[in-house]
Amino acid sequence: MGVEAMRLTIEGLSQGYEGKTIIHDIDMEANSGEVVTLLGPNGAGKSTLIKTICNVMRPKSGSVRIDGREVSDIDKKEYAKLIGYVPQTAVFFGSATVYDSVLIGRRPYVKWSYTRADIEAAADAMIRMKIDDLYDRPIHRLSGGQRQRVTLARALAQAPSFYVFDEPTSALDLRNQLDTLKVMRQVINDTGACMIIAMHDLNLAYRYSDKVLVLKDGTVYGFGDTEEIITPQMIKDVYGVDAEIVEGSKGKFIHSYDSDLDDM
Repeated sequence: MGVEAMRLTIEGLSQGYEGKTIIHDIDMEANSGEVVTLLGPNGAGKSTLIKTICNVMRPKSGSVRIDGREVSDIDKKEYAKLIGYVPQTAVFFGSATVYDSVLIGRRPYVKWSYTRADIEAAADAMIRMKIDDLYDRPIHRLSGGQRQRVTLARALAQAPSFYVFDEPTSALDLRNQLDTLKVMRQVINDTGACMIIAMHDLNLAYRYSDKVLVLKDGTVYGFGDTEEIITPQMIKDVYGVDAEIVEGSKGKFIHSYDSDLDDM
């Protein structure tokens, strides 16, 4: 089932904590059907931007709008249908099971009680995230990676117009990182939703993103189509690392290296 086409627009956004500006003058646009990745070194402001997009923090200046409406003005229940937020550290409730935790994603749609459609949505989300075999396992008995997949499944069950994820693969091993990004790319293709995702892995960003926003020192270094923005020059400027784009039998990938090793 698809979602209505929408656009999230950020204009002149500045944000910070305790009088200190973390990000400033950010402009960005994310449309239905796109995967937009936020890149930048630690401390560049990715998480701050994610929290502001998700209305966890109100902008100090500038705006975050969905189809022209300020996100802070949208009714909470409607907002929960529009944005599915997965923070770096998710909160779970007591001894809730995996199934209970995923089904919570359907709460924005519940009128009196969960329907068959809600239950099917939760089941499908668990299958997609490969945690259906854990459905009756208490959350506190799961590994960090398993918990992260539960959080992602809960967002899938929510079926929002915009998935907004803050480093959702950080606790996952390589296999599950690839599986997760592949699943989310397919979800975006199937439903026409949009995903805005902050992450560190340049190769995953290069492979699965339509657009990237690169932050450096709290400002926009570049925003646009992935192959136009992720270049050896950008990697050198932003990360201080030499790199080259290499084409192999399975497509292009980023090979980074330390040129100083050549002198050893």
